[in-house]
Order: sequence, then C-alpha cells, then structure tokens
Amino acid sequence: MEQAERTPRTRRAGEIALVVIAVLATIAAARAAEAFLIPVIAGIILAYALNPLVSLLERVRVPRPVAAFLMLALTTAVVVGAGALVKDDAVVALGELPNAARKLRMAAQATAHEPRNPIGHVREAAAELNRAAAEAVGSTAEAGAQRPPPAAPPADAGAWGAQSARVLAVAGDLAIAAMVALFLLAAGDTFRRKAVSLAGPTLNARRVTVEILDEIDTQVQRYLMVLLFTNLLVGFAIWALLAALGVQRAALWGAVAAVVHVVPYAGTAITSAAVGIAAFLQFGTIGQAAGVALATMLLSSAIGLGLTSWLQGKASHMNPMVVFVALLFFGWLWGGWGLLLGAPIVAIAKTVADRIPALEKFGGFLGH
Repeated sequence: MEQAERTPRTRRAGEIALVVIAVLATIAAARAAEAFLIPVIAGIILAYALNPLVSLLERVRVPRPVAAFLMLALTTAVVVGAGALVKDDAVVALGELPNAARKLRMAAQATAHEPRNPIGHVREAAAELNRAAAEAVGSTAEAGAQRPPPAAPPADAGAWGAQSARVLAVAGDLAIAAMVALFLLAAGDTFRRKAVSLAGPTLNARRVTVEILDEIDTQVQRYLMVLLFTNLLVGFAIWALLAALGVQRAALWGAVAAVVHVVPYAGTAITSAAVGIAAFLQFGTIGQAAGVALATMLLSSAIGLGLTSWLQGKASHMNPMVVFVALLFFGWLWGGWGLLLGAPIVAIAKTVADRIPALEKFGGFLGH
C-alpha cells in the first residue's frame, strides 16, 4: 500500500524535474541563439504590424509583393525623414558635449576647493588616514610626497571600436528583420495555410489553429498600437515639460524621448541623462540640471512604467505585473531587444496557452 502511494508521488516529482530541465534548456538555447532569434522575431512582428496596410493595397489591385515593398519603403522613409528633421539640432547638441564635460569638470573642481563642503571633508579625512598609516610604518609625509605619482592608465581606444561594433550589429539586425518582414508580407497567407495544414487532419484542430493565428495577429497589433500611443505621449509630454522649464531645443528632446522610449526603462535613463547634460550646459549649475533630469525621469517613468504596463495588460488581457516581470526577464535575456520584444512574446504565449487544454493553467496564470 505504501509502495503504491509512493509511485505516483515519484512520477509527479520526475515530471516536475523534466519540466524544470526543459525550461532551463529553452532559456539557454534562447540565449545562445540570440543573434538568430532577435531579427527573425522582430521581422515577424514588423510583418504583423504592416499586414493590414499591405492587405489594403492588395484590395485596390496592387500586387502583394509590390505592396509589401512599398510599405517597407514608406516605413523606412518615415524613419529617415524624422531623423532628418532633427538632424541639425542633434548635431548642435553633440557638438556641445565637450563644452559640457569641461563645465562639469570646472564645477566639480570649484566645489572641491570650497572650504566647507562634503568633498573637502572627505579629502581631509583621507589625508589624516594617510598620515596615520605613514606614522605606523615609520615613514614621513615628506618622503611620501617625493614619490612620483603613478602613471595614468592608457586611454581605452578599444571602447570606441566596441561601440561601433554594437551600432553595426543593431543595423544588421534591423536589415535582417526588414528582409524577413518583406518575405512574410509578400507570401501572404501561404505560411498561414501551411500552419493550418500541419495542425492535423481533424476539423477541430484546424479551427483552433486558425483561432490562435487570428488572436496572435490581434495581440501584436494591439501591442504596437499601445507602443505608438505611449511613445507619442512621452514625446509630447517631455516637450511640454522642458518648454515650461525653459530648456532650449525642447522639441528635439521630446523627439529623442519618443524614439528611445521604444526600449522601456533604458529609454527613460538615456533621455534623463541627455536632458540633464543639456540643462547643465544652459543653466550652468548642477542643482538645476539635476532637477530637470529628475523631472524628466519621473514623467517618463509615470508613462513608461505605469501607463504603458497598464495599457499592455488591458490590451492583451494580461496581468500588468506579469508584463512587468516579463520585460525584466527578456531584458536580462536579450538586453534592449528583449525589452522591446518581451511583451508581444508573452502575449503570444498566453494566446497559445488559452487554447491548448494542457496549458490552460499557465494561461490563467498570465491573465488577470
């Protein structure tokens, strides 16, 4: 009797262990195949986003391959045109970076030489500790002062090469994603029909597959609509805030915020740092610059962390906390690309789980 009760428990423990091993193996495979998976998934999501427009052109007798090419060309033109509009202000802002670094160094030096300030207290404490250490080993401060200073470490010229390699890698991923989207859009319903045929011979299996594909289409389009809305909202909100605070080129920083907010969390940090540098150049004090940067971060976080997560949860019928944790996980897994692709991947996973009986509990866990 005891052996009969122990057998189901042992079997259950074995099943749990297999599931854990399978999940860990999947995560490791996703990490190892990052260079392949990221552009493919990005291309699929881009194809879902442009598919309604391509279908609209097809209904007015434009051949589907031509319509797909036209929509990708139009998307590229819009992105390049938006960049051209802010190019002059961006060049001026980049040209002011050396001046910003110089002003920041001078402000730090002026603060350090003030008689009563925290930095001065720390330096005095360090000097006293050095004297105490010198007396303990039997040396004098004069002997220590005659020692030549240590050689400065060489400049890390390889940092620029690493940054350039990252930019080229992102450009390559975008190019591959565009090619994947072009082929998917030009193919039309070909892959959809193949997926339905692979679902099985029964009518019920094919019906479920069609429902899953339709729901995935809807979920991805909802995600992209929410992303577009919140990014535009962030851009206009940052523009209005900086204009009210008297920061120059507020429109430029609003456009930068709208673009980099595509990557959650990291976009907020980049915008806040850039705006803080611009405010320091204009106002000349660290306190005012820090205040402007903090206000920018609070506003971007309120929209990016609060409103975006809530809207994504409502649009995909998912728990906002699940969306937040999913973004953190995929951000750890794939970096900035993971932050961008994490939400639609989880929404697709929930869509599949809701329609497969064996995964209903998992779908319920992801839902409200």
